[in-house]
Amino acid sequence: MNWEDPFLLDDQLTEEERMARDMAEQYARDKLLPRVTEAFREEKTDAAIFREMGELGLLGSMIEGYGCAGLSYVGYGLVARAIEMVDSGYRSMMSVQSSLVMYPIFSFGSDLQKQKYLPQLSAGNLIGCFGLTEPDHGSDPGGMTTVARETKGGYLLSGVKTWISNAPFADIFVVWAKVPSQNNAIRGFLLERGMKGLSTPKISGKLSLRASTTGQIVMDEVFVTNEAILPNVVGLKGPMSCLSSARYGIAWGSLGAAETCWRAARDYTMARQQFGRPLAANQLIQKKLADGQTEIF
Repeated sequence: MNWEDPFLLDDQLTEEERMARDMAEQYARDKLLPRVTEAFREEKTDAAIFREMGELGLLGSMIEGYGCAGLSYVGYGLVARAIEMVDSGYRSMMSVQSSLVMYPIFSFGSDLQKQKYLPQLSAGNLIGCFGLTEPDHGSDPGGMTTVARETKGGYLLSGVKTWISNAPFADIFVVWAKVPSQNNAIRGFLLERGMKGLSTPKISGKLSLRASTTGQIVMDEVFVTNEAILPNVVGLKGPMSCLSSARYGIAWGSLGAAETCWRAARDYTMARQQFGRPLAANQLIQKKLADGQTEIF
């Protein structure tokens, strides 16, 4: 038995998937691990990480074309797992860009929107965020109060989105709002930083995901043209399909976080000496390690 890969996952992967995994693990080890302690302590994000990930094809890696890697969804999961082996916040940054920003533009956007945004997002030259959650509507997104009122040439958006990853420094905002003139149908809109009436205050003092910056999207009659609406989806199907895509990466990522914790516990109990022998020589420790590995894999 190979204790590091008890179910022989490596044997079931394609060569492309192994290459993507190994590249992501090396990047996480060489570039993210040296940053994470300071980033967590200071609660700050290095925006250069997006460009680094973009250069390696890690952003929107499951999308075909537009400069994206076109990996399988297993490959995308392996990348998420590798990044979260270092920190959940870094994986969150990547997931938001990939599944909550690039995915809806790719799936529901116009050809013009895809050409305009996806190559820059995949390269990390543009950073995106996803505005669904509101101060009073988290688990119940259908109760949102953000509205997009039709006006000459477009829409005026007003409302507040909160707990939005990447918001304080994002360039592109995928915002979901009700349109009163369309029977309060929920529609997706693409906003850009610098628009009048748009602000993105940071939420400070988090107890977790501190390496990933979180904030709000505050909209006070932000005008967007008709070309800013995502034309190919209406209703909660839009945002919920994005969340389903993100949750797939989150599930893989949680494996990476759990594996890192398990390996740290194993290494410590192998090295820590008590009464003349390693802690891992005790059957209770061995059982806990075996149970942990069983639950993870």
